[in-house]
Amino acid sequence: MNTPLSVAISPCPNDTFIFAAWILGLVPERLSRPVRFFWADVEELNQSAAAGRHDVIKLSAAAALALSDDYEILPSGAAFGHGAGPKLVTRPDAPATLRTIAVPGLHTTAYTVLRAALPQGFTPVPMLFSDIVDAVREGRVDAGLVIHETALVYARHGLELRMDLGAWWNAQGVSAPIPLGVIAARRDLPPEDRDAVVATIRASLAHARAARADIWPLVRTLAQELDDETLERHIAAYVNDLSDDMGEAGRAALDLLSRLASGASIG
Repeated sequence: MNTPLSVAISPCPNDTFIFAAWILGLVPERLSRPVRFFWADVEELNQSAAAGRHDVIKLSAAAALALSDDYEILPSGAAFGHGAGPKLVTRPDAPATLRTIAVPGLHTTAYTVLRAALPQGFTPVPMLFSDIVDAVREGRVDAGLVIHETALVYARHGLELRMDLGAWWNAQGVSAPIPLGVIAARRDLPPEDRDAVVATIRASLAHARAARADIWPLVRTLAQELDDETLERHIAAYVNDLSDDMGEAGRAALDLLSRLASGASIG
């Protein structure tokens, strides 16, 4: 029996933009076996990878580094931010000292960077990224760490920016972009399958860039925010040349994040 290749990604616009042409069958088939796609919240994906549930999977960069014995980070499909990143937001009347912060998961890059940016400490409250805005507005937490396209529209919900983690990262004096999410493959995946996946991701991204109208309905269907301007801003922020091939710049950024996760300074 030809076992399907299991590919799991998040429904956020940058993932969908990169993978849509592959999902929709708009690029040449390079794998010798069928492919099944799955969608889940990024922290659920991190946990699924820890359990070894998928062959190819989108992960928070911090989680992928922690799972490097089992998963290899692929050179394509990643989300790197050049000055853009998760945002810490509050209500206008929020206290100066933030004691409780809603976070999109304890294994996310966003949470890893926030711990370094707020060394005074806080109590994280993990929840789905799509629930964070409401938790802040309703006063269930002092602040929220928002990611994906929601990080672009927090002001619509009456919230204020307390800290931009992309700006904080740059302020540490590093030239590397902030690594947010990566695509990883199980290390026991046959090399020919791994190479086919990388080639297909690149072809899918190239198709999306050349024929945006082909893939846009899928991007909008899966997104949390539905207006085209927000989706375009999100994709422009996180889909770039490093999404095609992270190269030395991407690997340097991952090395910096690994140092940050271990408690070292990156400046």
